[in-house]
Amino acid sequence: MRVKPRIAIAGFQHETNCFGTTMAGMAEFEMADSWPAMLHGDEVIAETRGMNLPVAGFAKAAEGAGMVLVPVQWCSAEPSAHVTDAAFETICGRLLDGLHAAGPLDGVFLDLHGAMVTETYADGEGEILRRVRALVGADLPIVVSLDLHANISAASVDLASYIAIFRTYPHLDMAETGARCVPVLQNLLAGKVLHKAFRQMEYLIPLHAQYTGATPGKQLYAALPHLEQGGVLADIALGFTAADFLDTRPSCVAYGPTAAAAVQAADRIAALFAELESQSEHPMLTPQQAAAIACQPRSGKLVVLADVQDNPGAGGTSDTTGLLAALAGAGAQGVLMGLFHDPQTAAAAHEAGRGGIFRAALGGRSGTSGDQPFEAEFQVVALGDGMCRYSGEMYGGGVATLGLTAALRLHGVEADITLVVTSIRNQCLDLAHFTHIGLQPEGFRTICVKSTAHFRADFEPVSSAVYPVAAPGVFPCDLGSFPYKNLHPDVKAAPAKA
Repeated sequence: MRVKPRIAIAGFQHETNCFGTTMAGMAEFEMADSWPAMLHGDEVIAETRGMNLPVAGFAKAAEGAGMVLVPVQWCSAEPSAHVTDAAFETICGRLLDGLHAAGPLDGVFLDLHGAMVTETYADGEGEILRRVRALVGADLPIVVSLDLHANISAASVDLASYIAIFRTYPHLDMAETGARCVPVLQNLLAGKVLHKAFRQMEYLIPLHAQYTGATPGKQLYAALPHLEQGGVLADIALGFTAADFLDTRPSCVAYGPTAAAAVQAADRIAALFAELESQSEHPMLTPQQAAAIACQPRSGKLVVLADVQDNPGAGGTSDTTGLLAALAGAGAQGVLMGLFHDPQTAAAAHEAGRGGIFRAALGGRSGTSGDQPFEAEFQVVALGDGMCRYSGEMYGGGVATLGLTAALRLHGVEADITLVVTSIRNQCLDLAHFTHIGLQPEGFRTICVKSTAHFRADFEPVSSAVYPVAAPGVFPCDLGSFPYKNLHPDVKAAPAKA
């Protein structure tokens, strides 16, 4: 090993909703959305520096440790249906070409997601790792960061030297997870052997129930520091339920100084999962129940209604209107909603100009049963170019690209509802999604967000209560609504009842 080890770094991320409506092609990986556009070479470090991303955390810690970094590429596409074969082959080809051109290497860091499904490969990350391992050889350390919602295969664990996984949802520790790979890589380079153990669980946890500030996530992740005190590095993935293949399920990895220590830790985590199974189902409101709450008299902090089944961060279309229709029908007052993805309505608002009134059929184009466009008159409250600098903890330091954006208020009806419409899909997880266009959330009684849990980091401190709502969408949190075909026969799609 060189005095200053040369480490290649790269990222290729996608969270695949197998029941989604649109695929991720090259254009989706190349564009800027909630994360940066596709990055090459030195851009990988320069354009992510200071951001809460694994690649940024790894780069900062690795530079501090005296490693020489060889950045190759980094890209991410908004969650959607499958990654196209053309995009997968192109991006993998560039990754392998970059590694080959990097010259002598001492290690590789890969910033992956863990829930990528392509047209051909159900286990996208497993295929990426297979190709990288074939190129660099059996002995070169490959350390990997994965999302908390990863669906991990035994192949990925075998091929990677070490896997670190986010421990918070909302994902406040993405950069920290990348940084955790550095001391492990140093030990691997020094010849230390890590013994691996891997376990997969037998039930799925709905995404809105994976919030790590509540049961079961809170208890599961509280166990990890105790294991580390015993010399074992362990991590948990809660799984992404909208994928549909044999490895869709929660899992855990453990790395110990001995095989017995790793196995014991993995078994302990699996036993804890079994104990918590009956506590893994969280109730949701109907849109009508949510509207009734929005209409209740209140003073003090606002209430948050989470439209959890239309979360674009889980492959949702971000344009379903079930909750909006219920609120409007109930005559709800002081409501702020976002983000609705509707480029046509956003363009019409810009044409009408601020203060203008126009009629539109908003959203409702997902094809989801029970969903339809919301036809109404809207008054334009504010207009923007969609460049939104995040202010919250999760994405602070980054910039969301929303495209032409408009704040609209329902006109000519009893309900007082303001909503934000964008031209590019973006999960509403940061107060800046409203403040960047001049709206002040604290001035409203109720805020409705198209997000499952990420919004909690920024919205919970300003709210008195949070309610998940089961309006129609292409990301069902009621797991009985997914038409699964490829789950492992041992996996239950819903947890046991208490």
